[in-house]
Amino acid sequence: MGSYLVAQDKELVVLRTFSKAYGMAGIRAGMALARPDLLQKLAPLGSGRIPLTAAAASIASMKLSGLIPERRKINAEIRESTLNFLEQKRFTCLAGSQTNFFMLDVKRPGKDFAAVMAKEKVYVGRTWPAYPTYSRITVGTKQDMEAFKVALMKVMA
Repeated sequence: MGSYLVAQDKELVVLRTFSKAYGMAGIRAGMALARPDLLQKLAPLGSGRIPLTAAAASIASMKLSGLIPERRKINAEIRESTLNFLEQKRFTCLAGSQTNFFMLDVKRPGKDFAAVMAKEKVYVGRTWPAYPTYSRITVGTKQDMEAFKVALMKVMA
């Protein structure tokens, strides 16, 4: 997405992260694609160095051409299933069209919700001051989201 514009010498910087779709959410590797002059302007902002393991994993994942479309499809199916469940249970969510997370209105301070979910061995994301009763829920595996649903129904009863 956008890399074809970089190849056309457009004044554009494309940032890519090697995220959960690559199986690398915990590794924190990324890259910037741009004309050399634009990359030079970014140089003072960071070294661009990543651990050797992150570099090796990034290169290996880019060589698997069908990986990302397959993982996007699986993630979208799990996400839609979870959002449908929440809608049926009359929960309020804020969800972007292609994100791997959504914001769930938990009707209490998000930190309190996170604490009770953690007691159920389900760990949810942070809360922002602008949405104090919403918790960020990352879409995990099918098993992760089933555990999330069970814990959610227990703590929201």
